[in-house]
Amino acid sequence: MIRAIRDNWALFAGMMMLMMANGLLSTLLSIRGSAIGFSETVIGVMQAGYPVGALAGCVIAPRLVERVGHVRAFGALASLCSVAAVMHLVTDDAVSWTAMRMLAGFCFPGLYVISEGWLNAKVDNSQRAAVLSIYFVVQTGGAAAGQALVGFGGSTVLFAITSVLISLSLIPLLLSVKPAPDYVVPERLPFARLLGVSPTAVLGAALNGVSQAGFYVALPLYGLALGKSVAEATALLVVGTISGAAVQFPVGWLSDRIDRRLVILGLSVLATLAAFAGAVGVFAGAEVVLVAFLAATVLPIYGLCVAHCNDQLRPSQIVPASGTLVLVLNAGILIGAFGGAFVLGVAGPAGFMSGLAVIAALTAAVALIRRVQTDAPEDTGHAQAISAQGTQMAAMLHPDAGEAAGDGS
Repeated sequence: MIRAIRDNWALFAGMMMLMMANGLLSTLLSIRGSAIGFSETVIGVMQAGYPVGALAGCVIAPRLVERVGHVRAFGALASLCSVAAVMHLVTDDAVSWTAMRMLAGFCFPGLYVISEGWLNAKVDNSQRAAVLSIYFVVQTGGAAAGQALVGFGGSTVLFAITSVLISLSLIPLLLSVKPAPDYVVPERLPFARLLGVSPTAVLGAALNGVSQAGFYVALPLYGLALGKSVAEATALLVVGTISGAAVQFPVGWLSDRIDRRLVILGLSVLATLAAFAGAVGVFAGAEVVLVAFLAATVLPIYGLCVAHCNDQLRPSQIVPASGTLVLVLNAGILIGAFGGAFVLGVAGPAGFMSGLAVIAALTAAVALIRRVQTDAPEDTGHAQAISAQGTQMAAMLHPDAGEAAGDGS
């Protein structure tokens, strides 16, 4: 672990700053949008620009890296991200904010792919487990730190901080003495084929994307709708992020020992009950407990879906399948970013919690139906913790990922 930190601290520092910037910008836009008079529906439309951009970025950005190289691509995308953050300071209309959100959504996945690809090139097999653990902590900690900053400053300063963090993230790659790794765009596993291989993983990832967007877009608005201060509303999101991260390792450990679909089913049932209880006022005055519990039962599900899918694939299929699942996740986030804020605006906090309960119930139904229809895979790998923020391609640090990317299978 110490060696992994020592050998890769610069890249970890760069990723930490990227995650802080992304977490800060996403939360700040919801809070600032509400302050300048945007309705919840308008905020939802604006925030939905991010997954729209990400859907394009997940496809185009890797090809940009292949064409011009890691450093140039990273510099271009980081510069565009920095511009997008600053532009929110000079405009206050929903159209320009949505356009800038789409631009950020296009750029951030590319920045993650470049950082992760570079990290993967620096890691040998003996360090992979340690690097994955540190990487997950860096992603989650960075996102939580960025979210927490929203309650401690004016919007002008915070937008500027976002831009500065993105610019600083360039330094580790620019000063790295190791040559940039070769990069080959992996082939994608077609959606229809992956759905046939693992309906639980595909449908679960899509539904979890809807729930994730509800957390990261609408949760600050939910806090404000309850009459909480900006600091208290953002604290709900910070608590949720940390709670969701804290349970990923024990949940992964459990899913390595029993059918992962049973774990997905159990978590989803608990999330359904908790969200319904929140909708009827059981947690009135104790919303932080509700959010922590919901995050612990909702946010680990995407990682379980990825692991369940990988259990049914050849090593050479893992990277392309992960790319397809990322697209599916972002499609769900697109729906959830708009839908969560819209439901909150129309039906209030109780309606928002009811919506989360419905999505969790659908996820439980998918897991139950598939568990009844098919047996668990005989040979299973290990579940990897995946940050709910950003697009973390865990397969890039899979021992066989290099072969998978290189052979184009």
